[in-house]
Amino acid sequence: MAESKADVLRGTLDMLVLKTLALEPMHGWGLAERIEQISRGVFSINQGTLYPALQRLKRKGLVRSQWRMTENNRRARYYYLTRGAEKQLEREMHEWERTSAAVNRILAFTFPEARS
Repeated sequence: MAESKADVLRGTLDMLVLKTLALEPMHGWGLAERIEQISRGVFSINQGTLYPALQRLKRKGLVRSQWRMTENNRRARYYYLTRGAEKQLEREMHEWERTSAAVNRILAFTFPEARS
């Protein structure tokens, strides 16, 4: 059975949010749109997934928020990285590189043909 996009994101969502916020502070809707844009539509994050992740990152002290006006003159909560977030993001990216390299090695492995 194929996994949904949300299943795939479960282990990487925090890292994607931190990396995207490293570009600039954003409100939640803009953050979801930016991730979808950068991933070329591979990752589509719904609000029910994104906001719990943002709250989890706030509890960990990696993200803070502040109410601001959007470019459309609406009030929205903008999210910012804290100082500790950069180090956490670096650790998570390193772990992702290690994990994805291991997965790629397994996928590239070819089994010798069975002997008769």
